[in-house]
Amino acid sequence: MSEELSSAPQAAANAAEADSEVIETAGGVDSTPGLEERLRQAELRAAEHHDAWLRSKAEMENVRRRALEDVDKARKFALEKFAGELLAVKDSLEAALSVGENATIESVKSGVELTLKQLAGVFEKNQVVEVNPLGEKFDPHTQQAIGMVDGDGEANTVASVLQKGYLLNDRVLRPALVMVRKGKS
Repeated sequence: MSEELSSAPQAAANAAEADSEVIETAGGVDSTPGLEERLRQAELRAAEHHDAWLRSKAEMENVRRRALEDVDKARKFALEKFAGELLAVKDSLEAALSVGENATIESVKSGVELTLKQLAGVFEKNQVVEVNPLGEKFDPHTQQAIGMVDGDGEANTVASVLQKGYLLNDRVLRPALVMVRKGKS
């Protein structure tokens, strides 16, 4: 045990000597400015990265805002082309109504037929397709059955069309209102 006590002062002396060597090395060798320089460079790089991050964040916010504006404009003006083409149809209908007393039934009828043909052309240009399923098998995706009737022909086929349906780019715009044949009991 006395050896342990006598070696404790020796260990303390060795530790103090090691500390003084570190202090001398730090003081003698110019290592502190190197560390300070590296710290300064690291802080500059961190500031550059922070600035780049802020710029990227601002750019993403601008892109998001522009995309929202584009979507809003697309929603507002989506029907512009279609509406513009319908103006000619409206003009034709107004012209038909302004026909004087001299108009015959045949001239009014031919004017309405031309207007209907003009409207069909507008529909065709804009992928609006008419659904007239008379005699076809009932399709609940494009038709709405109003009732069932007795009649000759295959069961579950369209017996009469009360109102034509329309598709817009193969999507139901309005289902056809139909009467369906009952099955034979």
